[in-house]
Amino acid sequence: MPAKLSTHVLDLSTGRPAEGMTIELWRLGAAPALLKTVVTNEDGRTDENLFDAASMAEGSFELIFQVRAYFAGRGVACPFLDRVPVRFDIFDVSAGYHVPLLVTPWSYSTYRGS
Repeated sequence: MPAKLSTHVLDLSTGRPAEGMTIELWRLGAAPALLKTVVTNEDGRTDENLFDAASMAEGSFELIFQVRAYFAGRGVACPFLDRVPVRFDIFDVSAGYHVPLLVTPWSYSTYRGS
């Protein structure tokens, strides 16, 4: 698996990819820093990897998925979830890290994909 960090989002309330969801990538630590803001495409994926082989770095990171805004844009109330943070560590810069989000207005799940 090539070195990369990627994500995708599936809207389980419709059974479709979550097109148009904004996602922020943060580096955590003493001085957290916003590294990138992306929006998912029609496949619920970003048009480019969040990190490619050249930009992979060890450390603690957080993806923040703008869930409430995504559902509001589709006319669906999302009174429970707002921004869904997923924190993870990259410890092997030669490995692939895929962080998917499965979401409804009431719940979410994530895992380390391939």
